[in-house]
Amino acid sequence: MSAQALVLDFGGVISRTLFETHALTEQALGLKAGTLTWQGPFNPVKDDLWRAMQADEISERDYWMTRTKEVGILIGENWTSMQEFVIAARGADPLPVIRPEFLATIETLKAKGYRLAILSNELDLFYGADFRDKLPFLKDFEVIVDATYTNILKPDPRAYEDVLQQLNLPAEQCVFVDDQLRNVKGSIAAGMKTVHFDVCNPQVSYAEALEYFDL
Repeated sequence: MSAQALVLDFGGVISRTLFETHALTEQALGLKAGTLTWQGPFNPVKDDLWRAMQADEISERDYWMTRTKEVGILIGENWTSMQEFVIAARGADPLPVIRPEFLATIETLKAKGYRLAILSNELDLFYGADFRDKLPFLKDFEVIVDATYTNILKPDPRAYEDVLQQLNLPAEQCVFVDDQLRNVKGSIAAGMKTVHFDVCNPQVSYAEALEYFDL
């Protein structure tokens, strides 16, 4: 049976990661080109902190809070939230960093009547509630589950149960896409169809997700 709903993480699945947009960040913050050198999944060998996160020694929130403080210090700011970093780096118009592969995918699924949902650990925590108003495509998502408010972080089974319950669909009819392996494993345990999103090759990952639908 074809899947009936696409459930996406936000972060690097929907938008280009902060790793990919260092040049834009440096320009926005008045930093010299090449100042930001951490590359996460794009060069894990040279990012000790990323490797610690992947090994579950620290959380994803810990990783980004450390980077937030580091960048804040560079410009004389004492940032205490990821949201401050993102707003300063991406400014008033976040649409230029939205992945075109994402936009094409949801248009394809919308045209066929398939359903869309977001399951995020920190949508408003990282981006701020006002961020949603700047993203017109969010109106197409009938369910948005954000752990900023639920305090239930993936890969906790209850996170997946929540989005499935709101969609009122069985797990096997939902395709979950996330770039973090721990969250992918959680969705597999929940019985969902799953794509481990590759931020280095988003086109392939979205193509993989579409294969689950009858198009």
